[in-house]
Amino acid sequence: MTIPPDLQSVRVARKLLDQYLPITRMSRAASLSRPGATVKLKIETELPTGSFKPRGALYALATTLDSSRVEEVTASSTGNHGAAVAFAAKTLGVPATIFLPSNPNPVKRRNISALGARVVETGAPDLAGAFTEASSYSDRPGVYFLNDATDPLVPTGTATIGLEIIEQEPRVSMIYVPMGDTALIRGVAAAVKQLSPQVRIIGVQAERAPSYYLSWKEGRVVTTETCDTAADGLATRTPELRNVRTIRELVDSVVLVSEGQIFRAIAHLYRHEGVLAEPAGAAATAAFLANPPPAHPIADSAVVVLVTGANISDQVSQRVGI
Repeated sequence: MTIPPDLQSVRVARKLLDQYLPITRMSRAASLSRPGATVKLKIETELPTGSFKPRGALYALATTLDSSRVEEVTASSTGNHGAAVAFAAKTLGVPATIFLPSNPNPVKRRNISALGARVVETGAPDLAGAFTEASSYSDRPGVYFLNDATDPLVPTGTATIGLEIIEQEPRVSMIYVPMGDTALIRGVAAAVKQLSPQVRIIGVQAERAPSYYLSWKEGRVVTTETCDTAADGLATRTPELRNVRTIRELVDSVVLVSEGQIFRAIAHLYRHEGVLAEPAGAAATAAFLANPPPAHPIADSAVVVLVTGANISDQVSQRVGI
């Protein structure tokens, strides 16, 4: 079983990442808050590449370079992880090749190319096919396949978000976290539960990509035939058993959001909070808007909602009307 990152490792990761990344801001969301119930947005979209992903990619690549010979780093991605690996590779001076499904988000594809990585569109319709091709390509000496779903170093990098949340808002009682391949929620939950075990962690998946939701509920791997959602960052259909076991231990609840709820959350964040979010980045807000939790018995507690990515396509922007 994969062991969630311990606090000492997370603090080491934070010290490393502080050399390259800023602490992301937390902002009170007036449009979501109500008397006695403060809601705050943890805004990861202002990091390089426009998402939280550089935390895990940069930490994983830097740590691996300290112990191994890496001539090339590779990744399979729907976009944001690929851009993060490209950023980490450029920052640390390593060539990168990123494998994408067919018809990727054009904004994310451009981000990857602009960072100097080689892009391979696999012709596969989703991430599972891109993973297969990346894995095969990477099966040779000197190539580091930085796989978001299975690399044990990635959640240590994402766990630094949990440290920041507890420092910025010690009164937090609940955190909403989007779930794709679960590297984000495994890291955040591991750090938060070690610092404040009483904080509830709420995972959010898209209704049209519910594999980890179903797996979390049943305690076993449940795959889905498709993962056709505008929230491409959440579009997984083949869960890893070790990840399922970890989220069963650390995550208090998992909820699903519809495409309509995601689009409404994008519009809400933009119009009421001045925050631009892509579909996966707005998923946690969508879950909160769809079913706000009851007021916490401790009057001055706060709910934190993660906004994790801002790489919105023109097609989605037009659909939402922003």
